[in-house]
Amino acid sequence: MLATLTQNDDTFDESTQASHLLIIFPKTEKIPGKYPLPAEQVLNDLLQRQGASPGRLAEKPLSVNLQNGALYAWTMVDTGKSVFEQQTGIRKAMQLLLNENPVEIHLAVYGDETQRRHLAELAVYIAWINGAILPIRKQRKADDKPLERIYLHGAADSTGFAIQCAQAEGNFLARGLTILPPNELTPKTYREQIKKLAASENWQYQEYELSRLREMGAGAFTAVAQGSLTDDAAIVYLRRTAKNSETNRTIALVGKGICFDTGGHNLKSARYMYGMHEDMNGSAVALGALLAATRADLPINIDCWLAIAQNHVSPDAFKQNDVITALNGMTVEVVHTDAEGRMVLADTLTLAAREKPDLIIDYATLTGSLITALGTRYSGVFTNRDYLAQNAVAVGRTSGERVCVFPVDNDYEADLESKIADIKQCSIESEADHILAACFLRHFVNDIPWLHMDLSASRHQDGLGAVSTDVTGFGVTWSIHFLQEMLKILQKRTGRTR
Repeated sequence: MLATLTQNDDTFDESTQASHLLIIFPKTEKIPGKYPLPAEQVLNDLLQRQGASPGRLAEKPLSVNLQNGALYAWTMVDTGKSVFEQQTGIRKAMQLLLNENPVEIHLAVYGDETQRRHLAELAVYIAWINGAILPIRKQRKADDKPLERIYLHGAADSTGFAIQCAQAEGNFLARGLTILPPNELTPKTYREQIKKLAASENWQYQEYELSRLREMGAGAFTAVAQGSLTDDAAIVYLRRTAKNSETNRTIALVGKGICFDTGGHNLKSARYMYGMHEDMNGSAVALGALLAATRADLPINIDCWLAIAQNHVSPDAFKQNDVITALNGMTVEVVHTDAEGRMVLADTLTLAAREKPDLIIDYATLTGSLITALGTRYSGVFTNRDYLAQNAVAVGRTSGERVCVFPVDNDYEADLESKIADIKQCSIESEADHILAACFLRHFVNDIPWLHMDLSASRHQDGLGAVSTDVTGFGVTWSIHFLQEMLKILQKRTGRTR
C-alpha cells in the first residue's frame, strides 16, 4: 500500500504541525532568495556556520532538528541537470526524513508554477516508492513501519499525480517480487501470485504448462526446465485490453522469470550463484510495467508473456553439445548451460510474435558481460529498429532510468554459426556475450519491431536515481514513459507498421 496523498496549492504555512518536512526549491545564488522558505533563518545560520554557500544544497542536503522537535531538511534542485541527478538529490534529502520511519511527511515545493509542478512530481514519486516497506523475513523493529501519509504544499494536480502513483505501484511490485527468497518464490508459487493479481486487475490469464510446451515443440524452454525435480515451469500469458480505447494497437512485454539459476551443469561458483533468486527480475519488471500501465489507464492493449522456470542441476538437465529444436523450428546447439535465459526467452518470444503485436519489448537479467561493459548504473538496450533506439535513449533521460544502446549488426552472427545446428546458443569465449545474446533473440521475433533490455541496473548498491534500495525495479518507470512515446508514434500511423 502506498501512502495517501493530500495536496495543497498554497505554500507551506509555518503554523502547520509538521514533524518531518522536506523543503525543495530551485537553484538560487543566495538565501533569502526569491521565494521565502520555512525556517529560512535557521537554514541561513546553518550555512554560515559551515562556511557553505547556498549552492552546496544542490550537491548535499542539510537537515536540522528544530527546538519544537521537528526535523526539517532542505535541498536545492538545479533543473538544468539531468532528471537522474535531480531524482538522486531529492531522494538523498528525503532519506534524511525517512530514516526515522515517520508515519507522515510534509513536502513543500517552491519556484514558479512550472518548477513547482516539476518538483512536486519528482518528490511525490520518490516519497511513494521509498516510503513503502518491502517484504523481508526477519523480526521487525517496533519502529520499522511504512509511510502512511504525504502532505504536499505548493502544488496540486486534479489527477492526483496518477502517472507517478502508477509508476510507484509497478516499481514496488517489481522490487517486492524480486527480493523474495527462492524457497518462497518457486515457479509454482510465482504463477499462483500472478493468477491472483490477474483476477484483481481484470487481466486475461493463460498458462502454457510444461506438458503442453513439450507437445507444441518448445524445445528451448523445456530444455532448461527439464532439470528441475518438479514440472512447475510454465509460460504465463496475460492480456490487458484497454478500456475505451480508440486504437487496436498492441504492445507485447516479455520477461525472463528464472526463479533460481544454478548455472546448470556449467555450475556457478558460490560468489556468482548468491543472489540468483533475482534472476526472475525481468519478469517482475514486465509484470510491474503491466500493472503501472493498467493503473495509469494507458489507451493501448498489452500482451505480457512471462517465462517462468528454474535452471537446476540434475541427471536430466540439458548439457553442452545438446541440439534442441525451438518452437519456431530452428535447431540450437547448446554451448553453455548458464546461458539459459536466452533459451526460455526464445520460445516465449516466438509465442509473443505469433500474436502479431505492433512492438515487442523483452526484459531480462541476461548477461554478466553487460555489467562488465556498463556497470550497474545503466541498463543496455538492443533493437532491430533505429527509431526505437533513439526513443529508448531519450526516454532514459526523461524518466531517470538511463539506457545505453548496443549494436546488433549482422556480422556478429558469425560467432553464432554452428556446424551441427542452425545456430549456436552462445559463444564459449563469451566475448561480447551481451551482443550475441541479443543477436540470438532476434531470430525469434519474426522481424516485428523489437527492443531487448538487459537489466544490468536491476541491482545497485545503496540505490539508484529515485530508488533507495539495492534492488531498483529499473525498467518499470522507463517502460511507462516509453509506452507513452510509442503511443504517439503508433497513433500517427495507419495500418500495422513493421
